[in-house]
Amino acid sequence: MRIGVGYDAHRLEAGQRLVLGGVTIPYEQGLLGHSDGDVLVHACIDALLGAAALGDIGAHFPSSDESLRGAASVRLLEQVGRLLSERGWRVVNLDATIAAERPRLAPSIPEMRQNISRAVGVEQGQVSIKASTTDGLGFEGQGQGISAYAVVLIDQRL
Repeated sequence: MRIGVGYDAHRLEAGQRLVLGGVTIPYEQGLLGHSDGDVLVHACIDALLGAAALGDIGAHFPSSDESLRGAASVRLLEQVGRLLSERGWRVVNLDATIAAERPRLAPSIPEMRQNISRAVGVEQGQVSIKASTTDGLGFEGQGQGISAYAVVLIDQRL
């Protein structure tokens, strides 16, 4: 068994779509990034790659790759899921937290869980996603950006 930890943060900016966990969330700002800026999925990708000792998101999906501009991050997560599976790894569980003062994310969490579990080939009950505010502290609390943390447990298939 191995544990991986992932983290990502992006700036909020007007004129961008807000995508978290593969869900487009109505909001006046979105996350600025080379792909769709989905910090939740990016944190999950880094946790999975780290657990399997396969590098990080930048090594597999560099921001210099123009073919990835605006890419749906959940599709990148599917590629990572296949990569781990090809190497004999399976996801036992994934737990993630999104830090954002606004918008309210709780209504979108079931769809995020569904998207992430489908992308990595596990049951929805193996994926936990939580949203938290920072009570006005830090860049998240000031409404300047959103961050996400993910922890994953993987094991070798027998």
